Amino acid sequence: MRVDLFDFDLPEAHIALRPACPRDASRLLEVTPGQPLADRMFADLADRLRPGDVLVLNDTKVLPAALYGLRPARQHGGGGPVRVEINLHKRLDGARWRAFVRPAKRLHDGDVLTFGDNNNACMAGALNAIVRDKAEGEITLEFELSGAHLDEAIARVGQMPLPPYIARKRAVDARDVHDYQTIFAQQSGSVAAPTASLHFSDAMFAALDARGVERQSLTLHVGAGTFLPVKTDDTTSHKMHGELYQVSEQTAAALNAARAQGRRIIAAGTTALRTLESITDENGVVHAGAGDTDIFITPGYKFRAVDGLLTNFHLPRSTLFMLVCALAGLDEMRAAYAHAIAHDYRFYSYGDASLLWRE
Repeated sequence: MRVDLFDFDLPEAHIALRPACPRDASRLLEVTPGQPLADRMFADLADRLRPGDVLVLNDTKVLPAALYGLRPARQHGGGGPVRVEINLHKRLDGARWRAFVRPAKRLHDGDVLTFGDNNNACMAGALNAIVRDKAEGEITLEFELSGAHLDEAIARVGQMPLPPYIARKRAVDARDVHDYQTIFAQQSGSVAAPTASLHFSDAMFAALDARGVERQSLTLHVGAGTFLPVKTDDTTSHKMHGELYQVSEQTAAALNAARAQGRRIIAAGTTALRTLESITDENGVVHAGAGDTDIFITPGYKFRAVDGLLTNFHLPRSTLFMLVCALAGLDEMRAAYAHAIAHDYRFYSYGDASLLWRE
C-alpha cells in the first residue's frame, strides 16, 4: 500500500512530554467500527470490558539503553576523541547488542568505546565495548562484560531511552525512571516501553479483577526499530527489525481455552498484539515458545488472535498507525485520529489511550 495513505497533520503540541498523573488519569477514545466515537477516561476501561474477557499484557522491562560514550583518539590514522550517542535496540547474545549510533561516520570496525560518568576512559567502573559490523547508522557492540554483569553495568551508566520526539524537547530525568516503566515489568530486555500499559495502576487492576476480566502475560522485548519512520513510498519495501518474544505454556493454554469458550482476547499494546499474531496459527491456535518476530501488519491482514486492542496514539506514517488501521479500518482510524487532534488528545508514548475493536 502507498505510505502516504497513512499520513496526517499532527501538531507537535499534541505530543505529550510527560504522562498523566496518576497513571490512569489519561483519556480513552473508544473506536468501534460502524458506531460513533466515544470519548472516555482510562479509568472507565473495566466498564468497557466484559466478564470473561482476557487482557494480554507484555511484562517486559525497559533497560536504560541510551548510552553516551567516548571513542578515544586513535593512535594511528588521525582522529581525535569523539563523543558518541548509542541506542541499543536488540540483544544478540550475552555480550553483544545491535545499536543505532551517532555520529556513525566517525566510527570504524574495531574502535573501542567507553561509557561511564564524564566518559572518562580511566575511571574505574567504566564500561567498554568494541565496534563490530558497522552498516548504515547501525553497529554491533561487543561488550567486555556479559549476562547479568552487563545488564548491571548498562543500568549504571545508561539512561532511559525516551523516544526522540520527547528526548529532543527535554532531558531525561529521574521521573522517567518510574514513568517509562510499567508497574508490572518483570523480564528485563526492552529498549522502549510497551506504552499502552503505562496507564495501568493497582487501582485499575483491582477494578478489572472485580469485573471478572482475566489477565495473562507474555514477553516481547521491544526494539527501537518498531518506532522507526517508514521511509519508503510503499509498505512492501519497508523492513521491520526483529524482536524477541517468549510465551509460556500456561499463557497459551489459557488463551486457547478462552477462544474455545467464545471469550474475547484484548491485547494491551501493539507489542502484545504483534506477539499474539506471530504465535497463533491459521486455525486460531496459540502456540507457546520463544523466537524472533518481524511481523509487519498493514490493512488487508487477517487477524487470528485478537478481538480488540488497547493502544496509545501513534505518529503519521508509522508502522503502528498502519497496524491500528489494519485492525479497525483505514477510514475509521483516520476519522478517529482527526477527532483526537480536534479534541486535544495527547499523542505518543506518554499520551492518551484508545480502545479499538476489530473491524
